[in-house]
Amino acid sequence: MNINQPDQEKKQPAHPGAGMFFSMWILLFILLGYLFNNILDNQHNPNNKDLSSVLANGAIETVLERNRYGHYVVSGKINNHDVVFMLDTGATDISIPEFQANRLGLSRGHKQTYQTANGKIGVYLTRLDTVAIGDIQLHNIKATINPHSQSDDILLGMSFLKHLEFTQKGNQLIIRQYSN
Repeated sequence: MNINQPDQEKKQPAHPGAGMFFSMWILLFILLGYLFNNILDNQHNPNNKDLSSVLANGAIETVLERNRYGHYVVSGKINNHDVVFMLDTGATDISIPEFQANRLGLSRGHKQTYQTANGKIGVYLTRLDTVAIGDIQLHNIKATINPHSQSDDILLGMSFLKHLEFTQKGNQLIIRQYSN
């Protein structure tokens, strides 16, 4: 052995199980994140499945559950695009955040001033070919594009709801559409 040369480093044998162990923990964290994300989504929108039925008199009925925050939130469609609505009987029209309107390909109409709970705001009028929640579907519905809203939810206001019958019982909202 030469004194002038440093000892060669001893190489540790590779542990093939260490990589598998690390990968397992990464996969576990991803799955837990996905699970908790789904739980939070369901707490915000418990009405993300088909909720409609046809009654004996031909009316279409949709039953919504109130979310944990006390709101009625439901998955629906605008012009055959998936959206999430928050029902708002205090809103005159359907109010669509501007980024959602862009995603849906909606065009801006005339600018109008609306009075909201937060004061006056400028919005743009638009018309929706179809609006649906479950099997309830209406056509040619007035809406507004709101450049001030940062919410992901679209407010489902009275321009849609006035055509329907709705009754609240406990934590459920029963909505009916009668055939004309």
